[in-house]
Amino acid sequence: MASKLTPFLLRSAVRAAPRIARPQARAFSITTCRRSDTLHVHRNSPDNNPDIPFKFNEQNEKVIAEILKRYPPQYKKAAVMPLLDLGQRQHGFTSISVMNEVARRLEMPPMRVYEVASFYTMYNRTPVGKFFIQACTTTPCQLGGCGSDVIVKAIKDHLGIHPGEISSDGLFSFIEVECLGACVNAPMIQINDDYYEDLTPETVVELLKALKASATAVGGASGPKVPAPGPLSSRETCENIQGKTNLLDEPWGVEKTRSDL
Repeated sequence: MASKLTPFLLRSAVRAAPRIARPQARAFSITTCRRSDTLHVHRNSPDNNPDIPFKFNEQNEKVIAEILKRYPPQYKKAAVMPLLDLGQRQHGFTSISVMNEVARRLEMPPMRVYEVASFYTMYNRTPVGKFFIQACTTTPCQLGGCGSDVIVKAIKDHLGIHPGEISSDGLFSFIEVECLGACVNAPMIQINDDYYEDLTPETVVELLKALKASATAVGGASGPKVPAPGPLSSRETCENIQGKTNLLDEPWGVEKTRSDL
């Protein structure tokens, strides 16, 4: 008898389960959830829409010809990443027109190009400033030197912008990024293709002033010299800033033995 009632009891329990009162859980945050579609959605704007023409210039056409030689003709779509990079460098950012032109040149569906450009964060799909600042705020830069927090604050205070914004003169844009791989010289930032390391609030402001002066100089006027990329300290690369502290003598070996032996 029990075996005959078991299926009935199980069905009854399943039906009753939704009617059982459940405890109400309160979320830690009660602010409105704002989901971003920036990474995977394109919305036309005055400076980024398919009606804006884009063609590679003569110099980049020569570079493209050399790049395509690396791939068999049936696999030339593998060159999508270097061509997107060329387009971004020429146009200033990876616009929808740049992506469409790359798709046309490589004879591949535009959606395949959009997928690449929206996956890799190195492709800027919105306009950026002449000097694109990427400040590393990952743990080594948070802890190294003076810390990345004060570097970010110095950038924001000097330029008057927040991450994701462009300065009013169009020269600078600024974002925070994850590790850029120069942890030993933390804190550091990347500006366009160059790394500037061993930063302090003072040196990063001096760097920004020099970059602005170099971009706005007219008639051969000279301003502050732009520091060379690399550590903005006494270091040449990533050697100990205190100098050599070990291996000061010839190491023990066959040629050198202890005098008391």
